[in-house]
Amino acid sequence: MIKLHEIAAGVQQGNIRALAKAITLIESRNIDHSVAATTLLDDLLPHTGKSIRVGISGVPGVGKSTFIEALGLYLTGRGHKVAILAVDPSSQLSGGSILGDKTRMEELSRDPNAFIRPSPSGDNLGGVARKTRETMLVCEAAGYDVIIVETVGVGQSEITVASMVDFFMLLQLANAGDELQGIKKGVMEIADAIVINKAEGDNRPRAELARQQYANALHMLRPKSANWQVPTLLCSALHNDGIAAAWEQVLAHRKVVTASGEFEKKRRLQNTDWMWTLLMNDLKDLFMRDPKIAAMLGAVQTAVAQGTTTPSAAARRLLDVFKRH
Repeated sequence: MIKLHEIAAGVQQGNIRALAKAITLIESRNIDHSVAATTLLDDLLPHTGKSIRVGISGVPGVGKSTFIEALGLYLTGRGHKVAILAVDPSSQLSGGSILGDKTRMEELSRDPNAFIRPSPSGDNLGGVARKTRETMLVCEAAGYDVIIVETVGVGQSEITVASMVDFFMLLQLANAGDELQGIKKGVMEIADAIVINKAEGDNRPRAELARQQYANALHMLRPKSANWQVPTLLCSALHNDGIAAAWEQVLAHRKVVTASGEFEKKRRLQNTDWMWTLLMNDLKDLFMRDPKIAAMLGAVQTAVAQGTTTPSAAARRLLDVFKRH
């Protein structure tokens, strides 16, 4: 029998074993566990929402792990408790996330004030994002005041992470011709700061050039916020250069959007959007698990593919069957 009150009390005391049990419950696919996880989250909810939530993304080879470890160590060194989570839609192919191998953040993984959790493997983006959001709440209840969400991969995963954090940081490299790649993908439009990493040694002038190009490009985009000008920064995570400046931007952004009321508005919108996302996902699962729908879905799809019926007629037919229950 799952002792939810004991787990909830342990989480609030910052007990790592209780935290691990809570997250395992959230990640479970067992229906009974899902109900228990919802009850647990309801108990913990009054103790959540007090952290700074930061999303970090970047192109492959940008040095994300090095940057996140350097930032994490910088923060724990200043008294913060840091939780690092991953949203990794590619994990269903690789069998684990980039954070699964904690040796990539060996020093940070030994820090008692840091918690590193890979995304669950073998799940789609929606499932991973759902578990990451709920894990984020549990970590907040456990006293982690900075939550870093890393996105692995590109495109939709970055947009998903941006929708669950307060500040989205985009790491880039000073590679000739690649500096404006982010605009094509729309990623720059969701960034709150752009950081050019590996700005050291002979690469420093190229990094400065890239920084200027990004700054110029940002002026052509509609601002994400009327109260915040997206900064472009240089950083060398390997040498711990620029880490403090990057964090200062996070704090400056928090101060500006809190004063304008934008922070609270964004958190409220995120909560309601998340409610609708969960509702739509659950309705889809309910629909797909229906025995009558499952029995006829293949034939209906084939009819649509072959052009013997229209998609709208097929959808209405399936809904009519579902509604008769």
